[in-house]
Amino acid sequence: MANRSTDALFQLVKSLEKSEKRNFKLYVKRNTATEDLKIIQLFDALDKMTDYDEKQLLKKAKGISKLQLSNIKAHLYKQILSSLRLIKDEDNIDIHLHEQMDYARILFNKGLYLQSLKVLERLKETAKAYQQLTYLQQALFFEKKIETLFITRSMQDRADRLATESDAVNAQLSLVNQLSNLALQLYSWYIRNGHARNEKDLKNVGSFYEKHLPGEAGAAKGFYEQLYLYQSHVWYAFIRQDFLQYYRYSQKWVDLFSTYPGLLKVETASYIKGMHNLMGAHFNLMNQEKLAKSIRQFEQFTKQKHLEENENNRILAYQYLYAARINLYFLQGTFTKGLRMVPFLEDMLKEYNLYLDTHRVLVFYYKIACLYFGSGNNEKTIDYLNRIINQKGDLRTDLQCYSRLLHLIAHYELGNFEILESLIKSVYRYMAKMESLTKVEVEMFTFLRRSFHVGAHALKPEFEKLLAKLKKYEGNSLESRAFVYLDVISWLESKISGVNVQDVIREKFLLGKRGRG
Repeated sequence: MANRSTDALFQLVKSLEKSEKRNFKLYVKRNTATEDLKIIQLFDALDKMTDYDEKQLLKKAKGISKLQLSNIKAHLYKQILSSLRLIKDEDNIDIHLHEQMDYARILFNKGLYLQSLKVLERLKETAKAYQQLTYLQQALFFEKKIETLFITRSMQDRADRLATESDAVNAQLSLVNQLSNLALQLYSWYIRNGHARNEKDLKNVGSFYEKHLPGEAGAAKGFYEQLYLYQSHVWYAFIRQDFLQYYRYSQKWVDLFSTYPGLLKVETASYIKGMHNLMGAHFNLMNQEKLAKSIRQFEQFTKQKHLEENENNRILAYQYLYAARINLYFLQGTFTKGLRMVPFLEDMLKEYNLYLDTHRVLVFYYKIACLYFGSGNNEKTIDYLNRIINQKGDLRTDLQCYSRLLHLIAHYELGNFEILESLIKSVYRYMAKMESLTKVEVEMFTFLRRSFHVGAHALKPEFEKLLAKLKKYEGNSLESRAFVYLDVISWLESKISGVNVQDVIREKFLLGKRGRG
């Protein structure tokens, strides 16, 4: 995995578009009389670096001493943000509302109270249109301050109306806060643990959900209340592997933007995340037709101008688009075709390594490993799985567990029996320690241990016995994790029939397609 610089200034400089860099230099030159600007020198040095290295930086920026560096970096960081603030983004509602609030304060400080109130009224109308409750709350607070300090007589019964309005906004914000907390905590649970592993996990996450779901959540009407409510339902269902509910609430999440089309540009990242979950739900339910349709819809969305102009949203969208395409290859059994994407994925992971979180990178490595495994290339499978296994940290214990299990199976496929016995013990201990062993996995470990003592000629009946045992668990929600992360059934069928995994899955896909036709 690429080294990730933790230097905030370097990351900010690297995030700038060409036009933003040009605007920054013009801004600095307009606002200083010094020709030999040290911050410009530092900016240029950082811009030319591939990775942050303080020693190299001081060599490139010769006019800056080590003692000066910290202060100049802080000044440069502030100047870049100031220059970006001046680039007016007509579509950025946050910047627009913040600007209006600034105007209202300036007019207030000038003693022009009625003019200030008029600006606040316009601000409130815009905030209501875009469901920006925090700005609405600020505007109301400011209005009350003006009315308390000065008798404006701008409106009859104004005190009662402001009080009623404030109470309504505060109640709405309270519900948004509770639901957003619940959604965030459930998502955090999933990032740490993955899917529920046992009855204990189901009980814990269930009691947490019931305790923190507000009683008034069912009456949620505003955009943000509904958004966070649907997100909470999505994460709760996903953790429990209730994929039908996962699909239903992901669809509600996406459909919410059809009800509030004006919020699409304001909450673009939330829409992208919703589409990601909807496409994931189609994959989990093995509905390749709906997945293909959603991918086409999402591809059209990624071509919109406002998305191209926002680096964060663009990177997020392409991550999820690539992931969905890989999932479609899995469902269609076209693993070898999917491998054509790997060079593009590697380029993306390298180009955007400063912006991609470790969790997302590990998921891509696992998906790439599965593409190689399905197409029969076990050496490359092991290479990519090692990147996950060697990753330090406690993210996604389930992903770590299944990477080790697939790693073990890949070595089994290669006939590396001299290391297999120690690997089996190591993986078993790791998964047991994580309380991650399901009945499916115990059966697999038992089989792999026993297979050492069975001749090659007798392995086929053993594969058939294991397949019969595992099929009994296919409808068990706590066992479905094994089938989501690793298509064990198709692997066993491939061993029995003597073909690659992708050929087995491809045949199932074509058979299903003929059945629907």
